[in-house]
This record gives sequence, C-alpha cells and structure tokens, in this order.
Amino acid sequence: MAVILNLETATKNCSVSVAEDGVTLSIKEYAGEGYAHAEKLHVFIEEVLAGAAKSFNDIDAVAVSMGPGSYTGLRIGVSAAKGLCYALNIPLIAIDTLELIARQAAVKEGVVIPMIDARRMEVYNAVFSPDFIKVRETKAEVIMPDSFAEFNAPVHLCGDGAEKCREVLGDSGKFVYHSDIIYPSASQMGLLSFHKYKISDTVDVAYFEPYYLKDFIINK
Repeated sequence: MAVILNLETATKNCSVSVAEDGVTLSIKEYAGEGYAHAEKLHVFIEEVLAGAAKSFNDIDAVAVSMGPGSYTGLRIGVSAAKGLCYALNIPLIAIDTLELIARQAAVKEGVVIPMIDARRMEVYNAVFSPDFIKVRETKAEVIMPDSFAEFNAPVHLCGDGAEKCREVLGDSGKFVYHSDIIYPSASQMGLLSFHKYKISDTVDVAYFEPYYLKDFIINK
C-alpha cells in the first residue's frame, strides 16, 4: 500500500490530491485569474488529507509537477514538496506537467500536443502518442503557420496555450482543439506517481529543481 500526496502548481490551477495505490481518494483545486498558490496550497493539503482520512504520517511519498510552467507557481509547489519530504523523511517524485495535460485527452489516433501559454504566440509544448509516449521533447516554441507540419492529422491541441493557436494554424481539419482541457491537474497524478514509486523513480530532495525551460526574466 502506498499513499502519495500529489501537488500541481505549474499553472493557474492550484491542485492537490491524495492517492492510494494509484486511486485518487481526495482532491481539491482552484484555478483563479490570479495566482493564489501561496495562500491555498497548504490549506488544500490539509483538506485533502482530512477528506481521505489520512494524516501526514500516513504519506509514503510526495509527487510534484516538475514543469514547465509558471516560475513562481513551480517554486511554491516544489518548496512545499521538499519541506514535507525532509520533515517526513520520505521520497520525492517528479511528474511531467505537460503529460498531465495530455492524459486528459482520450484519443485513439494522431498525436496529442499539450500546450502551456508562454505569452504572445509562444507556448511550452511536447508531442505525445495516443498512449502517452513522448515522441517529441518539451520545448518553448513560437507558433507559425507551418508548426507541426511533420505530423499527420489528427493533431490534438490542448492546454491553455492551444486556443490562441487557432488564429495561426486555422481550422483546416488537421487540428482538433480541445478547448475544455485547459490546466494540468493532480487528478491525473495518482497513477503516474504510484508507478514511479513502485520502481523507485524518485529525485534527490536536496538538489532537485523544477524544469523552468526558460530563464526567469524580470521586466520593468
């Protein structure tokens, strides 16, 4: 039996779940216009543990969304995860944020491209097969009319960066826009974190850093 606390803070969605052997027992999430992760994350942790009838001492591991995504959001989630792992002396598991978005799209053919808005016409994205094997690595990409030309239809686009691509990529029929799939969620983390836990696929609590993809830049 493995009880894992899952934290997802890479985007506007502050999402926390508790899963036992891959089955989600309790989840709490909020996606507001402003980033309220610092205020809500620890409250959500206490609430999902109570909802699952678990205590901190019952947790066998903490899983955290590793990015890409919001610099501040990732720092908040990873800092909380590291603090819990240190205090409880339990392992830390890192989960690909884009895969969490991709897994919400149940498709049978083509490719799935989860996207996180990176401002203007740039998105963070990766390309997955229908069984969620990554076929192109994560990168920051400015969307152009010929983007994803190497992939055959259907090309499924999802995430909060997908809809703005419609004005560039168009409605030719090649692209399928999943406008209902916007943010990564801890609801998708249970099975992934449990699988990684079983094979001891963990990260070093002291040295792990989120996958920012780009350097943090402060604009005046």
